[in-house]
Amino acid sequence: MSTRQATVKKYIVTLSAEERERLEALIRTGRHSARKLLRARILLKADASEPGEALTDSQIAAGLHTSVVTVARVRQQLVEEGVDGVLTPKRSPNSARRRIFDGASEAKLIALACSTPPDGFARWTLQMLESKVVELNIVARASDNTIGRTLKKTFSSRT
Repeated sequence: MSTRQATVKKYIVTLSAEERERLEALIRTGRHSARKLLRARILLKADASEPGEALTDSQIAAGLHTSVVTVARVRQQLVEEGVDGVLTPKRSPNSARRRIFDGASEAKLIALACSTPPDGFARWTLQMLESKVVELNIVARASDNTIGRTLKKTFSSRT
């Protein structure tokens, strides 16, 4: 006699026909993030409704080359938040850093970068721009890396 008992699934996936069709269409097009496609495949394989496969977490994990924990989390998230909650990535507003350059300060940085460089220099360097934006009180502080990313994002050149 075995001391192990079969675990009862707490989160059972049962998809409606519309949800199932939506997930199949999402996979068929294939023009989505790998995360979204993996989650859609997990839901389809875990579906316990009539047309579903109703596979176990370990079978799904092995078939899709992912972890059992990922499969369990997707099941839980579906039950708690629905299909949209599973497919939409979560962004924590607390984790996002505040932007150093807003629209107005970005425009001033671009104007500075496009202006004539100081005497003795052929072009602005990122370090020179860094010190100049602080000196002109455009921003309180910024790294040369931030300056470079901002200029790259706006397709501006330092020449």
